[in-house]
Amino acid sequence: QLQLVESGGGLVQPGESLRLSCAASGLGSYYKAIGWFRQAPGKEREAISCISRGGDSTYVADSVKGRFTISKDIQKNTAYLQMDSLEPEDTGVYYCAASPGCRGYMVKSPTVDAWGPGTQVTVSS
Repeated sequence: QLQLVESGGGLVQPGESLRLSCAASGLGSYYKAIGWFRQAPGKEREAISCISRGGDSTYVADSVKGRFTISKDIQKNTAYLQMDSLEPEDTGVYYCAASPGCRGYMVKSPTVDAWGPGTQVTVSS
């Protein structure tokens, strides 16, 4: 069974950074792209980034481009979301997801095979 676990969330001040991790395990996990979503209070879940199985293709949403960077340690089967220059508007629950690929994210129609439980990110002074 495919499983995902996020870590690295927390409370930070505006302008600070956080790095989220998503550890994937289980059947087929090495063959999946990893995506990141976030959900702010009262808003729909938003796809913000994706990295391909081999790490050679990435997608970053315009809303976070230039501030967020996605990467992957293939040997550890772990994806990372480096978040810099955080703003209060970045507050929300961040989820990682296993997907067949990143193409769906690029056309605003991602397919998700499994979700992590989520990690809270709060940006506040």
